Amino acid sequence: MRTAAESGPYLNRGSTIRFSVWSAGESLVTFPADEEDTGISMPRSVCRALTAVFVAGFAAFALPGQAQPAGERDFATLQVQSKKTFQDQVTPFLKNYCIKCHGSRPKGGINFLATLKDPGSPAFRHWWKQGFANVRTHDMPPDDADDQPTAEERQMFLDWIGQIKFLSPKDPGQFVIRRLTKVEYGNTLHDLFGVDPSITHELPDEVVGQGYLNTLSALQSEQYLGIANAVVERILAPEGAPPTAVQQRLFGEPPVPGTDARAAARAVARALARNAYRRPPSEAELDVLVGVFDLGRENQLGYAPALGLMLKAILVSPQFLYITPAGEVPAGSKIVPLDDYQLASRLSYLLWATMPDAELAALADGEKLHEPENLRAQVKRLLQDSRSRALFDGFGAQWLGLGDLEGKVFDTDKFPVMSAELRAAMYEEPRLFFESIVRENRSVVAFVDSDYTYLNGPLAQLYGLEKTVTGPAMRKVTLTDANRGGILGMPAILAVTSFPNRTSAVKRGVWVLEQVLGEHVPPAPPNVPALEVQDGAKVANLTLRQRTELHRTDPTCANCHSILDPIGFGLENFDAIGRWRDAEESGGAIDATGELPGGKRFSSPKELKAIIAGREADVARNLTEKLLAYALCRPLEGYDEIVVDRLMDTIAKDDYRMQTLITEIVTSYPFTQRRIE
Repeated sequence: MRTAAESGPYLNRGSTIRFSVWSAGESLVTFPADEEDTGISMPRSVCRALTAVFVAGFAAFALPGQAQPAGERDFATLQVQSKKTFQDQVTPFLKNYCIKCHGSRPKGGINFLATLKDPGSPAFRHWWKQGFANVRTHDMPPDDADDQPTAEERQMFLDWIGQIKFLSPKDPGQFVIRRLTKVEYGNTLHDLFGVDPSITHELPDEVVGQGYLNTLSALQSEQYLGIANAVVERILAPEGAPPTAVQQRLFGEPPVPGTDARAAARAVARALARNAYRRPPSEAELDVLVGVFDLGRENQLGYAPALGLMLKAILVSPQFLYITPAGEVPAGSKIVPLDDYQLASRLSYLLWATMPDAELAALADGEKLHEPENLRAQVKRLLQDSRSRALFDGFGAQWLGLGDLEGKVFDTDKFPVMSAELRAAMYEEPRLFFESIVRENRSVVAFVDSDYTYLNGPLAQLYGLEKTVTGPAMRKVTLTDANRGGILGMPAILAVTSFPNRTSAVKRGVWVLEQVLGEHVPPAPPNVPALEVQDGAKVANLTLRQRTELHRTDPTCANCHSILDPIGFGLENFDAIGRWRDAEESGGAIDATGELPGGKRFSSPKELKAIIAGREADVARNLTEKLLAYALCRPLEGYDEIVVDRLMDTIAKDDYRMQTLITEIVTSYPFTQRRIE
């Protein structure tokens, strides 16, 4: 188990306080404080108390240990075979054709010499993938190398890379304790206290990765405290005024004089922490919170303001900001099931981007959620709820690469219609389309080839349907043009894979290969000139396709472009913002013909779509791998590939339906188990 927090929220008011929590030699938390007004007076002693909340929180789940997963008997034979092939055939291949350049002084950062001792190490996974791509396209060894492998040797190497997964023991992988994202944080505050999620607007947006974010900057720390102050100020009524409805719900009636106010505060703390931590608090955690309440009373705060200070402590605690396990695990454990509270949070934040609701919480309290029939039923229930749009905003938009759409620059002279309203509609189209495939449990193949989409008036203009679709509201539209339908013909996708002033066959080809089919495309060699630097006189009368094909005459570029360009050219009838065209600006006719490896030819977007849709297993596996990585908050590695193999067996039996894919991921071994380290 690991956290990657660099610094934690800090308290204002009083002199600077710095405190670090250390686990396995790693600094996890730092607390400064300053003199800014926070709305609630907090003396130095109160700052120490809130610091203790954070410290205690990290101590609860920063448990050092060492993973030692056992091997899996089912794969013993395959492991032996893979090891033998590596020693007898792959090692000589690497020594003969690779290690001269990719050895102790590695070119391109790839050191195959290091792989000889432990070829199955997750650290080498990216190198093997890049090696696979380069050897398959004959980019490596380079044409000027002294020796070239035979076709049989190349195929042996490619086949063996597919067997690396059998060198991995059964292991759910690194368990990531991650921070709530900005969206999740805002949604959780809304569900707990009824505040508008936009209260988090000052937090910086996360950097897109594979769905996991668990660091805090000093600026974020200050902002979290400011948000906690704002929440408490909105909940608490002014001194002497009747309590607000939310205050009444959270704090209940104040204790009557002569009763134990401290016991009442502990009961309030238990209820608040159960919801905010998304699990029952420990008695030690309650002791810390009640200690904060005590300090508030000692500093002349009334009962309700002292509870407000305690609530603030909850809102800046790691138990709230991070998704943490409930309690300790048995000594000596290496791999354990997720507790039901952790499972409820993992599921809810995956599909809804917010905390578990009452039904999930009740199943967790009853230790029933982990039962397969209950877990499957909850996946179905959550997906039918409108809050499941979060799956697109969190995962789908990343998968399709739509993060840059809002800010992407386009040539205003060529594309004056690119307004803010049109960009918003461009984003809404794939979102509604994604949601319909999930909600209606359609096959993942529908992402590639479908006969409907969602349009409004501005977006319909790009489709040439402005006479039949008008107004700002998005609606489902049946398509009669087979060149449209599916993500490959959507303006949002076509726009983000174009340049500001023209299309890009290369960018579109890479997008289809990587985002739809799951292929790994090696990066371009260094110092390759762009099309714009070609001799203007020589290319003045050439179409973009002809200019690109001229670029491919360079042997350095030919191998990869022979795969990328045909796919991109198959979409060339769509301009840089997704409008249909039959000719380029120069007047040259669009040539959308192409041939893919294996001899499959096409002459239009609809024929290209049909070929890609025919690779349904590749489309489904790619989506499964990407969604599993997102759900686990980490890159896939080792044993994960065996998990994906098993998922694919099950998903294929149900025609690769989307709800089945999601359900199988949620009930999978790495999603429901965690490694202790």
